[in-house]
Formats: sequence, structure tokens, C-alpha cells
Amino acid sequence: MKFRRRAQQEQSTPQEQSTPPQPGAYRTGEPVRDTKAPSGPVEDRWDTRRFQAKLVNPANKRKLTVIVVGTGLAGGSAAATLGELGYKVKSFCYQDSPRRAHSIAAQGGINAAKNYRGDGDSVYRLFYDTVKGGDFRARESNVYRLAQVSVNIIDQAVAQGVPFAREYGGLLDTRSFGGAQVSRTFYARGQTGQQLLLGAYQALERQIAAGTVEMHTRHEMLEIVVSGGRARGVVVRDMVTGEIETHLADAVVLATGGYGNVFFLSTNAKGCNTTAIWRAHKKGAYFGNPCFTQIHPTCIPVSGDYQSKLTLMSESLRNDGRVWVPLRKGDDRAPADIPEYERDYYLERIYPAFGNLVPRDIASRAAKNVCDEGRGVGPGGLGVYLDFAGAIARLGRDAVEKKYGNLFEMYERITGENPYEVPMRIYPAVHYTMGGLWVDYDLQSTIPGLFVIGEANFSDHGANRLGASALMQGLADGYFVLPTTIGDYLAGAGAFGPVEEDDVAEAGKAVQDRIDRLLAVNGTRTADSYHRELGRIMWDYCGMERTEESLRKALERIPELREEFWNNVKVPGDAEGLNQALERAGRVADFFELAELMCVDALHRTESCGGHFRAESQDADGEALRDDENFAYVAAWEWTAGGPVLHKEELDYEYVKMTQRSYK
Repeated sequence: MKFRRRAQQEQSTPQEQSTPPQPGAYRTGEPVRDTKAPSGPVEDRWDTRRFQAKLVNPANKRKLTVIVVGTGLAGGSAAATLGELGYKVKSFCYQDSPRRAHSIAAQGGINAAKNYRGDGDSVYRLFYDTVKGGDFRARESNVYRLAQVSVNIIDQAVAQGVPFAREYGGLLDTRSFGGAQVSRTFYARGQTGQQLLLGAYQALERQIAAGTVEMHTRHEMLEIVVSGGRARGVVVRDMVTGEIETHLADAVVLATGGYGNVFFLSTNAKGCNTTAIWRAHKKGAYFGNPCFTQIHPTCIPVSGDYQSKLTLMSESLRNDGRVWVPLRKGDDRAPADIPEYERDYYLERIYPAFGNLVPRDIASRAAKNVCDEGRGVGPGGLGVYLDFAGAIARLGRDAVEKKYGNLFEMYERITGENPYEVPMRIYPAVHYTMGGLWVDYDLQSTIPGLFVIGEANFSDHGANRLGASALMQGLADGYFVLPTTIGDYLAGAGAFGPVEEDDVAEAGKAVQDRIDRLLAVNGTRTADSYHRELGRIMWDYCGMERTEESLRKALERIPELREEFWNNVKVPGDAEGLNQALERAGRVADFFELAELMCVDALHRTESCGGHFRAESQDADGEALRDDENFAYVAAWEWTAGGPVLHKEELDYEYVKMTQRSYK
């Protein structure tokens, strides 16, 4: 279904631009509960849920349509699997091809509790490490299921031909990652995400060829259609022709990734945005833990104001690379001129049990601390060394090159420095978002029929994601969890009723109104300039360290900047065809509103946990200090015109005792 463009006219400020009456103000609503997770032993809950779930017979599957937005590991695997099961699937992505999804950028590996090394790993240990790594802010039921399903993912990928690294004898190889003392990370050099995505892409293309999946590339989702209280479709814009289209279905799946680009500078691809999940949030989907943002410790430092994104250096490099800074402040000698006794291998010193393999949040704050002390290296002192001299001497250059060669080459191309000869310089950067739309055990949001998978939901990582768990969650959701749980919902599709035309028209009009309004402003500043300024506010005031004072500053400045944006943004061209400035402006508009909610969430959570570090809440050693008595819950936010409403989902731990995290 397509809409004709109406005459462009300046719109009054829509209701969706309403802001809380005071910075940081919110109301508390009724608690929210996950009613889908079965009771009983945690190891039996997924089997119980699968048996309890209603089934759809094959003949009925052919009558049911599912929309999947996003073609990364979660979306691509979900669309392929649903097509294989016999559903009619409509798949959407804004890239030129499904294989351009940002999952392709993942480097280091994917976790699975296979215990091929015989080093003590197990499903339970992966479950325990993930709950602990998330600083006890994730559900036990979801995390245990993730650990269970992990063992199936590797078999699936190998059957697809994913070229995992192998040992001399031909067995799959593994390596260590942060937050674990066992070797459970399967990898394909530094290209694991690319290889896994190609496997999912091939499965998806097979279903496209079979006619079960209808692929729509270069289409951006701009609104969700809710009819009869259920998600029944999406409104998308053809990014080439500019046409606004509505597509209807029996269920909608969002697999659109995270929102780290709210900070402008991040390791995410420039196209990554929040629009799909933000549109759903404003239609009634609760947003869980928006302030939980992961800062990755191993990124190439910022080199100038001209940059538009940052580059990740895989956490796997911390297996063999040693992190250090000079002992003395202001020591600007070349690294080779600094002898061993004048170096501080600070992670090994502070955390002797885990050393360089502490979780990302801890490694990031430790790097910030030594740089704040004046011992950072490189331009501006915002960097630490990641040194491979010892590994090269121990293993030989050829062995190091086989494991990390493409990463070393990428580093040299960007910096002009050869990491085989001089240490890499790294510094923390925004990477992943643990927050996302709230979902229950079935991965269904608070809008019936709207399922959210992968990084777009909040469900599995708590306040900090362990490295190599993003790929694991995306493929677990897409290949194994969603195909079961969405069937339980679709088994009742006969009672859904038709989609009301008024609901379709309302969603299409909302999209057109936003486009018209953006084009009508005709100001003097680009959307990118506003995005960069918003990102600086978020990094300075809601970044690695937050305080009440900084968050209140952000909550004063963000609405002011948003108002200026809506009165002075310049969007050249029109909506009749390709217009990347229009695309960016729409995404930045949503980032403004999300940024405010992130700061409200961070302000209300007066504890420190994982990637959320409130300077007022730390122990004597400067580590994050949780407040389990008052904050052992998921913050699920509802959007209303009068301001955000907080719904709490209490977290109960039966199997993992909540303790102060220690990696020493």
C-alpha cells in the first residue's frame, strides 16, 4: 500500500515532541512482569516452554505473514528460519544488500559452552559468567536459555560452512575473552561476524529463491502499524524513490540493532540508528534500561574533530597483547625507550586473577583512570599501549599473524603504525547497548505481536555484555528462540481480526507529517552538526562516568538543542527520491528524544552497575558499587505525552548469589 505525497506545509509541533515538565522528571507506574518464563529448575525452563507453546500446522503457516525488520545476524537468521518453517516472510533493510548489515563488523568471536578444551567450561559456567558479567542486572531464565542454545549455534554455523579456526588436528579452536577463565570463544580470525553473517545470508537467500521470503532492500522503517491493540504492520520509505509504503502482517519482528550512535562517535556503522525501536516505543512498547551502554576498551583513539566514527580493535587482542602505560606522568618517550621496570601493566597489577581479560566495563574505566592521572600516551594523552612484543617473541610473528593478521593490517592502514614493531594505541569508545525494548521470555514486547530480537531488545546482558556474547544472542534469538515463541502467538491469529483502515492511515500520516516538517524548517545547520553536538553532550555528561550534576546539565542542554534543531535544521532537496540528508535528519530527531530518556534513566539509578558508573556510588577501590536493595530491577519505561513512566520488573536470583563483583 502506498501513499501519495501531500502538499508540503509547515506543521505545528506534534504531540510526540512533548517533554517532561522538569528535567529528569518521571512518574512511577505499575510493576511489569515476565509472565512467559516457566517456573521450576532453571535448566528445564526452556524445554518446558517449548512443550507448552502452541503449534501452527504447516498448512496454516502458509497463510500467515511475518515482517522482519533488519537483516543482521538476528534478523537474517530469523527470516531464514521462519521461511524454512513455511511462513510468508517480508524482510526489510535499509542497506543495498542484507549482507551489509552491521553484524559483519564483529571481529573477535562467538561464545559457546562446548568445552572442547576440557578446561572446566559448562552451560552452567557460561550462565554464571554472563549473569556476573552483567553485574546481576539480567534475568536468570533468559541467560540460562542463552547458554543452553549456544551449543547448537556452533553446529548450525559449521553445517553452513562457516570457516571457524581449527587446531592442528582439525578440531575447532577456541580462545579466551574478557570475563571468563575458560576458553569458549569460537572465531574466524578477526572476521567472525562477517563469516557468521554470510552463513545467515546464504540461508536467507535460499528462502528468497524458494519464494518464502520477500526481500525489500533500501527501505527504512519509519512507523509501526498497531490495530486492535496488536502490531500488524510497518510503514517504510523507499530510500531510492521516496515512496511511503505500508506493509501488513500477522506479526512484526524488529531486529534493528543498538543505539550507540546517539553518542555520534562510536564503533557502529554510520547508518545504525534507533528509529525503528523508538517508533515502537512511542506506540506503546516499553524501553528497558536505556542507560546501560557499553564502552569498549579496545578502540583506536580519536585523532581529530573531523572523525565521524571510531574503529574497533577486537577484544581478542587482549589474549596475547599486554596493556600498559608509563609509570611516570607526562613520560612522552617512545615505547621502545621505556624499560620494563618503568612500565605499569595496570590490569595485571590490579586484577591478578583475570589480568588483561577483565570485562569491558572494568578495563575501560581502568584505562580512563590512568589517562586521567596523566599517564596516557599519544595525542592528548588519551590512549594506552596494547603491546604484542612478548607474544611475538614467544609464539613467532607467523603465529601472531595467523590469529590477528587482518586486525593488524586494519590498524596500520588507519594509523600508519606497524603493530608488529610498535605497540598499538587504544582507548575506550562507545560500542554496544545493553538497553533496548523490553521483552518477555518469548521475546515479545508490551505491544502484542511485536517481537524484538538481538541487540534491539534488553534481555540477556544486564548492565554489561561480555565479549563474544552479541553474536551468540543474535543467532540464538533468530535461529532457535523466536521461531518457537512466535508460533505460540500466531497459533491464535485467526482471532486477530482485520487491520482497520483508520489505523493504517494514521500511521502513514504520522510518517508524512514528520517528513514534511523536517523539509519545511529550511534552517542554517545540518543534521550532522546537531548530531555531533548531541554526541559531545552525551559523552561528556552520560559517558563512562555519570554524576547527578552532569546528568542534570545534559537534561537541561538536550531539550534546548532539540528545540533549536526543529527550528533551524537544514534539509536540502525533497522527499521525491534519494535524499540522505532527510534520512539523517529523521534519525537525529529520534536520537534527541532517546538521549533524554537515557539521561533520565541514568539519573534515577543512583547506583553503579556494569557500564553504568555513577561517580557517587563506588567502593574504596573505585569499583562500581551496586545497590541491590533499591535497584535490583529492570527499568521499563513507558512513553506518554506527559513524560516517561517507570515500570519496574523486579529481578530474583535463585541460582547465582548477588555479590560484589571481583576479578582480582
